[in-house]
Amino acid sequence: MAIVDKSTDHFNTLLYSGNGSSGHAITGVGFAPNMVWMKRRDSTPNHYLWDTIRGPEKAVQPNENYAQGIYNTNGLTAFGSDGFTVGSDGDVNAGNMVSWNWKAATSFSNNAGANGATIASTGRINTDAGFSIISWTGNGSNAAKIAHGLGSTPGMVITKRLNSTGDWQIGGASVNTARGGENSLLLLNTTAAMDSNSEVYQTFDSNTFQVGVNASINANGGTLISYCFAEKNGFSKFGTYTGNGSTNGPFSYTGFKPAFIIYKGSSGSGAADNWEQHDNKRDPLNPMESVIYPNLSNAESDPASTTDRLDMLSNGFKMRTSSGDYNNSGTKYFFIAFAENPFVTSTDNGSIPGMAK
Repeated sequence: MAIVDKSTDHFNTLLYSGNGSSGHAITGVGFAPNMVWMKRRDSTPNHYLWDTIRGPEKAVQPNENYAQGIYNTNGLTAFGSDGFTVGSDGDVNAGNMVSWNWKAATSFSNNAGANGATIASTGRINTDAGFSIISWTGNGSNAAKIAHGLGSTPGMVITKRLNSTGDWQIGGASVNTARGGENSLLLLNTTAAMDSNSEVYQTFDSNTFQVGVNASINANGGTLISYCFAEKNGFSKFGTYTGNGSTNGPFSYTGFKPAFIIYKGSSGSGAADNWEQHDNKRDPLNPMESVIYPNLSNAESDPASTTDRLDMLSNGFKMRTSSGDYNNSGTKYFFIAFAENPFVTSTDNGSIPGMAK
């Protein structure tokens, strides 16, 4: 398995200040981003997600089930070599902003009938970091297969229908492992607990993911975008922890110092709670307190009015609160983490030191 030595070549969080002026260039990402997820921190606009496959000025909103919106010259208007440019809309260019940025620089296309796929797909891929952006059109047929271009089985696939309303569907091999069964499903834009639905995701392998007939993921003629992630040593980790209801909470091993974490109660009491999101730029020091909710438009929580939530450590993270959204006793939580610094690099010859809690 390839090991990522410098995580910021593939993912980076960037904070910026809006100025309300069209043509505001945001730089400092460190690479040309292919997916940009942004949120205003000090107010309540929706989240916005843009990618280079759909192009600038076309946004989807992770906390809503809306169809894709066209923002003309007011939203993200251009992708650049070290960032992006935004227009005058206060949702993306006012107050304190945060953007989370991923790289998928290589073009990809796969015809129906190739690599086991039954639907043609196009997009961009980054096999080193295990990330691809895949565009495709539904055919309404059960067991349709779409090529993802990763060359390894995706732990997580996030799909949104663009030309109609529909929930954000999250499945994948790691999601199946978290629930302990096939056809497992989470919804990014709701508080729903993890469930199973064979009409949404079915199987995953190194070439394709297979879907059913649910209109949110495979309506005949539906246009869809999928963000596919394969777990990579030293860069990404998708897993679970079980809450203990204590301020001395559970430790989760990731194999790197996290830069970005999202988690959600998936089963048990407290599973129907919000998604929670943290990063090392809004909270550079432990304990981390500032939270953004991916399924809500709420402003970032005020650290002065909150309690300690978690510590990001050299090889994982540890919960520091007994709050139910984070650490309810007996609740299983699904988490998504991307690295700041790998605990293991290519110079370590693949050896994995013992955990330090």
